[in-house]
Amino acid sequence: MGYYAFLDENNIVTEVIPGKDGLIDGETPEVWYGNYRGQKCVRTSYTGTIRGYYAGIGYYYDETLNEFVPPIVE
Repeated sequence: MGYYAFLDENNIVTEVIPGKDGLIDGETPEVWYGNYRGQKCVRTSYTGTIRGYYAGIGYYYDETLNEFVPPIVE
């Protein structure tokens, strides 16, 4: 099982779901889930081995670093 984060137009995580690891109808889960929802979808992991932090709602996805960044709490 994998975990996938949906991003808004500013690369802020709006939702995280569990999903498939393997291909879905010949596409990667990120592409398939993204197309299905009409939102950018990026894989994440509880262990932090994929893209730094486990994505949570409100986290920012930095495309340059290819990592999720936690929100700054002031």
